[in-house]
Amino acid sequence: MLDVFRGLKNLIKVNYVHIDSPVFRLHYSITVILLISFSLIVTTRQYVGNPIDCIHTKDIPEDVLNTYCWIHSTYTLKSFFNKKVGVEVPYPGIGNSRSDKGKEDMNDKKIYKYYQWVCFCLFFQAMLFYAPRWLWKSWEGGKIRALMMDLDVGVCTEIEKKTKKKLILDYLWENLRYHNWWAYRYYLCEGLALINVIGQMFLMNRFFDGEFMTFGLDVIAYMESDQEDRIDPMIYIFPRMVKCTLFNKFGSSGEVERHDALCILPLNVVNEKIYVFLWFWFVILGILTFITLVYRFIIIFSPRMRVYMMRMRFRLVRRDNVDTIVRRSKMGDWYLLYILGENLDSVIFRDIMHEFANKLNHTYQHHIHGAPDA
Repeated sequence: MLDVFRGLKNLIKVNYVHIDSPVFRLHYSITVILLISFSLIVTTRQYVGNPIDCIHTKDIPEDVLNTYCWIHSTYTLKSFFNKKVGVEVPYPGIGNSRSDKGKEDMNDKKIYKYYQWVCFCLFFQAMLFYAPRWLWKSWEGGKIRALMMDLDVGVCTEIEKKTKKKLILDYLWENLRYHNWWAYRYYLCEGLALINVIGQMFLMNRFFDGEFMTFGLDVIAYMESDQEDRIDPMIYIFPRMVKCTLFNKFGSSGEVERHDALCILPLNVVNEKIYVFLWFWFVILGILTFITLVYRFIIIFSPRMRVYMMRMRFRLVRRDNVDTIVRRSKMGDWYLLYILGENLDSVIFRDIMHEFANKLNHTYQHHIHGAPDA
């Protein structure tokens, strides 16, 4: 099975330059890898088996019937999910589709067409999760990596270290108050990540005919209740056994014969596990992303929170230096310094913050003393 995932090793790259938040990284790293892995699993017959196996008694080749039922659709009967298995029905949702009058109730049928599209849908979802990352990476333009200049380890000569720190300080000074748009574009990407998670919940709900939105809650409720009194939501959405009665052929006398088959869907044993996990994962990811966006709004409008977060994250930096920088710069400058501090050696970052604060203080005092009297 390792051969299946060998192609994913290129996606699992440890990037030592962080240009975003840990929650944002969950979207384009863990989630993308999970979705592509699931897409590969459901397409690997070696580990899942045949996607469909139909039982029949007529003179129809098995491969033909299997292919027909897979390509078109299968169904179960909603009214038969509430009946007792082994007494009234052979399996939940399986029974005689014709009433006493010999007519079929089309409204009682639950049609299943999704299973042949699962692998494509999972791969498409993975691409959507990576889109905000791709957008931010193109907007960020390698700024953080360029500013780091290999100062993340701090192992270099004092002359080299001093030169590189001066280059960083010169950049910060020359571009002071010009980083707001840069930061807002990242916040926009985080917003797109939240929209993507919520949108994918609705996408999967549509994909499963409106049954997915409460899928996880239904599974929990089923596990906690008397299972004989409730319909198993996993069986209802991902049945292992279905009916296929849409295969018509001419008989020996020229009459149209309609064939009925009972089909087993081994793939749904895997599908139900995948989508139960994805439901909980997307809910958790959505909540974390929403909390992150609330935090971003607080950061934008509260300089005091910026000071607090900088102090909590970088203990070596003096409080008065943080106060000076936050007071005399804009939110975008704060975010650039915060991300830069996560990538630089802590001692070097402390020195940069100290010198930058001193330069801001000196310029401010010079401006005050040099201003003409009113």
